[in-house]
Amino acid sequence: MVKKPVKKLASSPSKSSFSDFDRAFDTFRKDLEKSFSSFPRIDFPSFPKLSETGCDVIDEGNQLRMKMNMPGLKKNEINLNVTDNSIEVTGEHKEEEKKKNFLRKERHSMSYYQTIPLSEKVIPGKVKAKLTDGVLDVTLPKSKPTSIQKKKPVKVQ
Repeated sequence: MVKKPVKKLASSPSKSSFSDFDRAFDTFRKDLEKSFSSFPRIDFPSFPKLSETGCDVIDEGNQLRMKMNMPGLKKNEINLNVTDNSIEVTGEHKEEEKKKNFLRKERHSMSYYQTIPLSEKVIPGKVKAKLTDGVLDVTLPKSKPTSIQKKKPVKVQ
């Protein structure tokens, strides 16, 4: 039996190296806190995280639709910039600055950034976006609508 070389899948271009850094820093912070758990609690200053979220782009024939998870952000904290062949999404949630007697503090400032290349040209002036329950839904009308290809079953002989 001949073994075929295993093909490795390329990593997703939308994955951010910042997420690896965030995880490493979080692990370091938690380990440091465990080391000093017998001492009175010291709150280390939090650093905003640069994150990416899950994103789906769907071809609907006359338009593209993008759905992106934006948990914890309000619509005034999200910015979209659209060209005819890409969409840039940024978002920033600032941490509450008021001093409180926290017993535990895990919610932090968050920053999102992602540029998504589009498979077809769109009309930037006609793009619409809506945020519902933490999901950003963007409709991007195409410059030249295409028909959605319907699947046709083929019988294998």
